[in-house]
Amino acid sequence: MTDILLTHSYFLRFDPKQWNNQTPYPPLATLYASSVLRKVGYDIAFVDSMFWSGPDEIKPELAKHSPKIVFICDDGFNYLTKMCLTNMREAAFQMIRLAKQSGAVVLMSSSDATDHPEMYLGCGADFVITGEVEQTLLELAKHILREPTDFSAIKGLIYLKDGKPARSAARPNLKELDELPDPAWDLLDIASYKKAWLERAGYFSMNVATTRGCPFHCNWCAKPIYGQRYYTRSPERVVNEIKGLVEKFGITHIWFCDDIFGLKPGWVQKFGEQLKAAGIKIKFKIQSRVDLLIKENQIDALAMAGCEEAWVGAESGSQKILDAMDKGTKIEQIHQATHMMKKAGIKPCFFLQFGYLGETAEDIQLTIKMVMELMPHDIGISVSYPLPGTGFYEKVKSQLKEKTNWTDSDELAMMFKSTFPASFYKILQRYVHAEFRKRKALMAAKAWISQPHKNVLPSFKKLISLAYRYPQTAYVKQKMEKYAKPL
Repeated sequence: MTDILLTHSYFLRFDPKQWNNQTPYPPLATLYASSVLRKVGYDIAFVDSMFWSGPDEIKPELAKHSPKIVFICDDGFNYLTKMCLTNMREAAFQMIRLAKQSGAVVLMSSSDATDHPEMYLGCGADFVITGEVEQTLLELAKHILREPTDFSAIKGLIYLKDGKPARSAARPNLKELDELPDPAWDLLDIASYKKAWLERAGYFSMNVATTRGCPFHCNWCAKPIYGQRYYTRSPERVVNEIKGLVEKFGITHIWFCDDIFGLKPGWVQKFGEQLKAAGIKIKFKIQSRVDLLIKENQIDALAMAGCEEAWVGAESGSQKILDAMDKGTKIEQIHQATHMMKKAGIKPCFFLQFGYLGETAEDIQLTIKMVMELMPHDIGISVSYPLPGTGFYEKVKSQLKEKTNWTDSDELAMMFKSTFPASFYKILQRYVHAEFRKRKALMAAKAWISQPHKNVLPSFKKLISLAYRYPQTAYVKQKMEKYAKPL
């Protein structure tokens, strides 16, 4: 019998947009948990559900390993799992049921399980682990497998007591992240990830975390796992992990999946120096804030380290909406950071959010105007999404009915009353993307005409795309205007 079988409940096939993209990132939190357990001597099995057709594929793994404990650990580093999609929730429920039928003790850790422990415990989970998993998991595994104790004294647990969820004391965040071993990358079927990336993107990217937590207070952003604190790994440890990924797996790109990359003063500069000393040149993308990027020489330091893309939460072109979100940034900072990144050779990318409380047609137009003026490298568009534990959720929870989560990441359903009907926002997203792509194609066409001998093939493809971009944009705009009637 295996001591502990570790898995997760993110199924790429259950998210049509991501399945079409075919650019999956491994379940980092599960790999960290696997590494910690293995380090202290537990006999573990890691099974990856990323490419499975459904949760029933865990059956042969349960039969093969006969685990005493099954730990379903969803990735708190990935925004897709933090969105708590119902497709993945139902998959987790089925995995819990099957694991219980096999006779295992079932543990669960995820943003959704933290917010709705009664659902997971009701399906048969014995414990929900809240907050960071590593130390709680070690203590709980010891209680179950080696030295049975009063588990109620173990911090960071939710369990059933007299038929109702009971909580132990909260566990403090781990401050010294360098104490953790690197993720158990060797347990992963790297070939499946590499094949998907090379076929779709032409390069191989993997995810690395340098920090945990976020100290900022955007009132729509939930932080159920790592919280409001901010702790960092040392540049030396991060570079050593990257060196191993390059040498063992041939990665050529990294997504630093931190909520905020390089917030600690001087960290990025030291990181760049460590990369250079190790002889590593690798492109990477990050997530940051415009007010942080314009400080001191942050953008220059990122460019020197190899940063290719920086995604920022622009969110809105209306200062009124940014202030309502408690975003803490200014429209002028979005403009300044964008210009500075372009000058330094970093591709600025915007996260945008429509439908926030109080947003008017004028606010929407300000956002569109900002995007079309600044023309970032790429944009990602969502609508405001109320997650438990946020100030935004408290404002709209009385309006939430049976539907409180999206089915998949492209659903974009409005689950509360906003200014316009839900159908308008779905079409608005399509329109902004269409107009943005049209303008990108126009820019490429002008560059091709002025310098026909440079970048001929990609520019020519964009030039040809104008044949359908114009009618597409006009059609979507007309359809959007049809639904643009305030409720």
